[in-house]
Amino acid sequence: MEDMKLITNNMRNFVSKKEMDDVFRPMKLIHGALKKKECPGNDFVGWLDLPSTIPLALVKDIEQTAAKIRKQADVFISLGIGGSYLGAKATIEFLKPAFANELKSEKPKVYFAGHNLSADYLTDLFAVCKNKKVVINVISKSGTTTETAVVFRIIKQYLEKIYGKKKIKDKIVCTTDESRGALRKMADEEGYKTFIIPDDVGGRFSVLTPVGLLPIAVAGIDIRALIKGAADFEKKCNNVTLNSNPAYKYAAIRHLLYKKGKVIEILSSFHPSLQYVSEWWKQLYGESEGKNKKGVFPASCNFTTDLHSLGQIIQDGRRNMFETFLVVDKSASRQSVPKVKDNLDGLNYLAGKDMEFINRKAYEATSSAHYEGGVPNMTIFIPKRNPYYLGQLFYFFEKAVAMSGLLLGVNPFNQPGVEAYKKKMFKLLGKP
Repeated sequence: MEDMKLITNNMRNFVSKKEMDDVFRPMKLIHGALKKKECPGNDFVGWLDLPSTIPLALVKDIEQTAAKIRKQADVFISLGIGGSYLGAKATIEFLKPAFANELKSEKPKVYFAGHNLSADYLTDLFAVCKNKKVVINVISKSGTTTETAVVFRIIKQYLEKIYGKKKIKDKIVCTTDESRGALRKMADEEGYKTFIIPDDVGGRFSVLTPVGLLPIAVAGIDIRALIKGAADFEKKCNNVTLNSNPAYKYAAIRHLLYKKGKVIEILSSFHPSLQYVSEWWKQLYGESEGKNKKGVFPASCNFTTDLHSLGQIIQDGRRNMFETFLVVDKSASRQSVPKVKDNLDGLNYLAGKDMEFINRKAYEATSSAHYEGGVPNMTIFIPKRNPYYLGQLFYFFEKAVAMSGLLLGVNPFNQPGVEAYKKKMFKLLGKP
């Protein structure tokens, strides 16, 4: 089976072979430290071999729970924020039809909450749930994450009003710590079904734990294929040579560009289904690298849409950025341009051509124009939209950011800066 590919032709004149060879020396040392789990943050590197070591019994438990939910629920709500929702959201958006929740055949409808503090959003969600059978999955290691805990408290009360306090046991699934925290205590007291968040896997690396796998399975997606793709790429990324390890090659190029003042990376996709993959990537890279006044700022664009809004600054603005394109190689659908007699829009030159062919030419033109305009870029080709290749992509980015962060000299597995706004917010809210 073909793997996803990293193409770096548009790095010519920006990164030299000698520079790549020089950065490879410290990378070999970091590779050894990662493999032995002797790097900074080594108590949070459980994701490294997670794809190849996930217990089959756990996978079956997730599948069976998901099948039960799919049978009983009209609406499934996943409550979480950051890594507790972005992986599942990215997977569902990438693999399901664009308007899946509008289809009568889609059961259950999958929605996300607990990732904002908007009363309007929650009220609108309740309107969708009216007269529907609802099951929720609340995801929080501590059970006290403000956004998720606030929304859970409100939704739990909503469920109690509909079903009665004694009949919501089978309406709530908790994904939380094995033995500690408010959510674990509540789950044990109320008898809710639970899944465990591993102690050695941080939230932004948790898509292949029950955090991501349960909502993904409820959506009807093959989680075994997702895990298999990641496991196969885990093997590929254990190779220490740059030419055969695309994750390390990507990390090396990013590091060299950063040292040359390219402090912004734009992840640009040409398929709307990749929008939340980009959001997942932004959290992974922003939280992992952004420390000690260091780090590449992760941004994203959805092309060709954003070429009509941000294309100007990318083409002619400050030359402090580089670009990584995400391209789906083979689309599942075909839509060709019809020929019309009057040709008022002047598009008959495209008559008979497939939209994906036109989209591919837009990508080729954009990567070439941006390169010539002084924006170095590389491309990740995803063979097609399926769980296997998305599993590859997830692991590729995870392994690359571990190497990138350690090359920068930061601990890529903590996020001390996230606590700053919380302390201010708690003070303003009068938290005792």
